[in-house]
Amino acid sequence: MQVEMKISFMEDTVATLNSLVAEQRTELDTLKTIIERMEARLLAGEESMGDLPHRRPPHY
Repeated sequence: MQVEMKISFMEDTVATLNSLVAEQRTELDTLKTIIERMEARLLAGEESMGDLPHRRPPHY
């Protein structure tokens, strides 16, 4: 009886961990997408700023 309880507990633990890993995978995918979009926006901004002259800011 003791072994069956341990196996049942371990199966429940594995199922819980599997669920958490699946949630984290979804969150990681979302964060990767956000980073890729931000990187694209940053690169687009750098390209458009390439034509600006390099001057000292007015407070110098």
